[in-house]
Amino acid sequence: MDRLKQAIQERGLVLSSGVLKVDQFLNHQIDTALMSAVGEEFAHLFEESGVTKVLTIESSGIAPSFMCAHALGTPLIFARKKKSVTMNETTAYASRVYSFTKQETLEVTVSKDFISEGDRVLIIDDFLANGRAALGLCDIASKAGATVAGIGIVIEKSFQEGRQILEEKGYHIESLARIASLENGTVRFVDEPVHSN
Repeated sequence: MDRLKQAIQERGLVLSSGVLKVDQFLNHQIDTALMSAVGEEFAHLFEESGVTKVLTIESSGIAPSFMCAHALGTPLIFARKKKSVTMNETTAYASRVYSFTKQETLEVTVSKDFISEGDRVLIIDDFLANGRAALGLCDIASKAGATVAGIGIVIEKSFQEGRQILEEKGYHIESLARIASLENGTVRFVDEPVHSN
C-alpha cells in the first residue's frame, strides 16, 4: 500500500535494526485519513472471507481494526491487556502473549459474550514481528470455537519469524507494508530490489 509506505518513510523513525517507531501516525497519534484507507484496504482484501467479527489487542490495533470493521459492517472486539473485575475464567477467554516492543508477557482477555462458535474472525494488528500477538488472538478464537478467517497486519517486519510461524499453522496473512530491513537507519521494503556496490 503506497500511501502507508510513504508515511513509514516520511514519518517513521528507525530506532534500531529491530525497532521502527510509527507513533506519528499509527500507535500514539493517529492519522485518521490514513487509518481509514488502511481499513478500506483490509476490508477489500478479506471481503470474500465471510468475516463476522474483527478482533485486535488494545491499544495500537484499535484504530486500523475499527476502520476495517466499519468498512466490513461487522463488530470490533478488542482483547484487553488488563482484566476488569467483571472478567474471570468463567466469563472470558484468555491467552498469554509476549510483547516484542514491551519485552514482557501479558495475559489478554476477551469476554465470552462477544465471540462464539460459528464466528469467522478477522484478526488485525499494527505490527507483525514474532507472531506472538496474532497467535494469542488465534488461541482465543480457537477456545471460543470460532474460525480465523484471516490475519491483517499494517506493518510486517519480514526479517523476523512471525509470518513463517503463522503460515506454517495455515493462516491466511495480508500485510500492507512488508519491511525487509531496518539496517543502517533505513527502511527497505520487501518489494524493493537490493543494490550491491
